[in-house]
Amino acid sequence: MAGVKNRHTVVLGGEPGSPNRQPFFHAPSNPDDLGPTTRARLEKYETDALPLALKAAQRALGEADMRTEDITHLITVSCSGFAAPGVDIGLIKELGLRNTVQRTHVGFMGCHGALNGLRVARGITESDANARVLLCAVELCSLHYHYGWDNERVVANALFSDGAAAVVGAGQQSESPGAWRIGATGSCLIPDSEDAMTWRIGDHGFDMSLSARVPQLIGTHLRDWMTSWLAESDLKLNDVKSWAVHPGGPRILGSVVNALDLEREVVDVSRKVLRDHGNMSSPTLLFILKKLREDHAELPCVALGFGPGLMAEATLFV
Repeated sequence: MAGVKNRHTVVLGGEPGSPNRQPFFHAPSNPDDLGPTTRARLEKYETDALPLALKAAQRALGEADMRTEDITHLITVSCSGFAAPGVDIGLIKELGLRNTVQRTHVGFMGCHGALNGLRVARGITESDANARVLLCAVELCSLHYHYGWDNERVVANALFSDGAAAVVGAGQQSESPGAWRIGATGSCLIPDSEDAMTWRIGDHGFDMSLSARVPQLIGTHLRDWMTSWLAESDLKLNDVKSWAVHPGGPRILGSVVNALDLEREVVDVSRKVLRDHGNMSSPTLLFILKKLREDHAELPCVALGFGPGLMAEATLFV
């Protein structure tokens, strides 16, 4: 079971019942039809990624009560498409950001990309007390639907979806009441795992593969690294009060729970986001963190995600 009940996609076009709605992004003409070319898929990325990113950014700015002219740095995160000028330039123009805003793009890093973006944002705000950072993650994973039958790619077809999320950040001295502060970040390249999760550009979209070995690799290596990483902040596993675990799939969630000896309900929010939205790749963790904050989850909180490598990325919120 993929654990996905609802998900959103740009490939059908229009709302349900809309006259613009189409039943397929591409109707295969025969069993060997591999679907649209990569060029055709990326052309749709170029037209559809910005509107989603714009909505997320506008909502984040509104919730933070931040004026667009106050934003000094823009960080964009995406692994499902490329264009230049791209989403970052589009956001500057459509939001009315200053033309001197400083840009950083975190690209092709997969499901944990938002954590990489948060690391960049932390570095900026710690080095510049006047910095105000807008981070926006947008993914159109459904553009890379795999036509044909391949066990690993069928799993990806069942899990992935489209979405966008954004967050506004500032230095500690400018924190608003109730803000979550990044206390530490960490990375761990899991040994002998290069083939366990891959994301490569093919002639008919980006090819995602997710090996059945991933849960076993997480189970073998995650606890030792997480224990040593938390110790650098004078914390133990049982000191962590809440967890934002990227739901790469139900088995990945289960392997994290087992490896860290957590209660199953600790990742209920991750399961709910997966159920209601699918795996949106990089925006997913921001959805989970937003829900945890709305539920007044206790701190410290650890956000954890996995990407090609096999790489584990973590962020500690305090």
